[in-house]
Amino acid sequence: MNTVLSRANSLFAFSLSVMAALTFGCFVTTAFKDRRVPVDIHVSKVMLKNVDDFTGPRERSDLGFITFDISADLEPIFDWNVKQLFLYLSAEYATKSNSLNQVVLWDRIILRGENTKLNLRDMKSKYFFFDDGNGLRANKNITLTLSWNVVPNAGILPLVAGSGHVSLPFPEQYEATKSY
Repeated sequence: MNTVLSRANSLFAFSLSVMAALTFGCFVTTAFKDRRVPVDIHVSKVMLKNVDDFTGPRERSDLGFITFDISADLEPIFDWNVKQLFLYLSAEYATKSNSLNQVVLWDRIILRGENTKLNLRDMKSKYFFFDDGNGLRANKNITLTLSWNVVPNAGILPLVAGSGHVSLPFPEQYEATKSY
C-alpha cells in the first residue's frame, strides 16, 4: 500500500507542523509583554574638543567625551523566551544641518544567567562621539537614552527604550587640544 519512505515523509511533515505550531504558541505567550524597566542615567563630566576630521574634507569636527553612571534592574525583562539583551546608550540631538542625529556611545551584551542589575559608575564612552561639523558646541539639548534589543528563543526582536533618560547641555568652549 504505502512505502516506508512515504510513511516516513508523512510522519516528518506532521512532526514539523506540530513543532511549528508549538513554537508559535510559545512566541505568543511572551509577544505582548511590556519589556520596559526604569533606568537611571547620571552624567558626571562633559568635555568637548574640536579635532581634525580625517574621514572627509579637511575640516574640523566636534568630538564629545562623556562620563556617566547607569543603574537599572533588568531582571523583569528576562523570562524563559529571552536568550540575551543587547544594551546600548545612545545620544540624540538636533543641529542646523540635521534635524535628528543619533550616536551610539556605549553597548553591552547580557546573557541569560548573568548579573542583570546594572550599577555602572564613571563609565566613559566606548565609541567616539563625533559630530559631522560643529553641532555639539553650545548644544543645549543632547538626550542620552538606554535602549535594548531583546534576543528571544522564538519570535521577533523587539527594540525597547528604557523609561528614563537625561538631557544635558554641551559646553560653549572647546577644551585645549594637544598637537600630535
